Amino acid sequence: MPVSLDIEVEVTAPGLVLTGAETAATERVAAGLCGGPEGARVDEPAWVASVRDSWEELPARLRRALRAFRRDPGPGGALLVRGLPVAESGLGGTPLTDCSVQRTATVPASVLMLVACGLGDPAAFRPEKTGALVQDVVPVPGREEFQGNAGSVLLTFHNENAFHPHRPDFVMLLCLRADPDGLAGLRTSCVREVLPLMDAGTRAALHRPEFRTAPPPSFGAADGPAEPHAVLTGAYEDPDLRVDMAATQPLTERAAAALAELQLLFERTARTARLEPGDLAVVDNRITVHGRTAFSPRFDGTDRWLQRTFVLADLRRSRAHRADDGYVLADPAGTRG
Repeated sequence: MPVSLDIEVEVTAPGLVLTGAETAATERVAAGLCGGPEGARVDEPAWVASVRDSWEELPARLRRALRAFRRDPGPGGALLVRGLPVAESGLGGTPLTDCSVQRTATVPASVLMLVACGLGDPAAFRPEKTGALVQDVVPVPGREEFQGNAGSVLLTFHNENAFHPHRPDFVMLLCLRADPDGLAGLRTSCVREVLPLMDAGTRAALHRPEFRTAPPPSFGAADGPAEPHAVLTGAYEDPDLRVDMAATQPLTERAAAALAELQLLFERTARTARLEPGDLAVVDNRITVHGRTAFSPRFDGTDRWLQRTFVLADLRRSRAHRADDGYVLADPAGTRG
C-alpha cells in the first residue's frame, strides 16, 4: 500500500516491509540475472527482456503492492519498500564522480530493473549520465551548491525532467548506503494533498499555460525558449503536476503569485524519509514532486549512495525519440516544451 512521507516527522510506517524469506527470494531472482563470465550488461535490450521474464518470480506480496501503486498511488504519491537486498558489505566506496552509473548487472541494479519492469518499462535520457538505465546518486566534490543529484545543499521540489514531453512516470531510488550523519532525507509533496488547501484563484492560474520550464544543465543549452505550459493539467479534480521550482519561470504576475503559493503549500504538506540500505522509494512523477534535505558529505567513501532508475508506464508514446525501439530517449530539437 502507498505510504505518506512527512518532512517534519520521519517515516515510521513504510508501505511494505519484506520478510526475511521475501528478501532472500528477491535476492535469488536478482542474483540469477547477474551471470556470465564478464557480467550481464544492464543497458542491453536482451538483458532487459530477461529481467521482464523474471518479474513473475518475485514474491507475490511485492508484486501486488507495486501493481496496486501503479493503478493508484494514493494521497501521498509515493511508495516505500523496505528489506530489499543490496549486498551492502560488498559495495566498495561511494563513487565521487558526477557521471557515475551502473553498467554491469549487480543485485541492486537487478532489483531496480525488476521493479521497473513491473511498473512499466525502464527508460533513460541520452544527455543525462550518458543514457544509463541505472544511475548513481551521490554527492560530488565541488558540486555542493548544485541543484541536482550531485549536490548536497537543499534540493528544491521538482518533477523529474519537468521540461521534457516524455518525462518519467515513476522515479525509483534504491538506497545502497545511508548518509552516515543521518541528515539527508528524501522530500516529497503530492498535488492530491495540496489541492484542498489551495484557493480557487491560485488553482485557476496554475491551469493556465503561463509557465516555462528550462532543461537542467545536464541536457545542455536549449535551442530556444521552451513552450509555455500549465502547471496543472488533466482532470480538474485530480490533475497531473508539471513544475520544477528551480527551473520553472512564471510568465505573468498572476502566474508568479500562484507559483509562490504552490511553493508554500509544498512546504506545508511535505513529507520526508531518511532512506536506509535496502529501502526503495518509488515516486509517482505525474502527481508528486520530490527533493532532498541538505547534508554535509565527507567524500571519504562512506557517503550516501542511491541508485536511480526512471520508468515510463507507456513506452510506445515516446517511440519517435528512441532509436531502434530501445530504452534511451534522445533530446532532439523542439522537444523541450
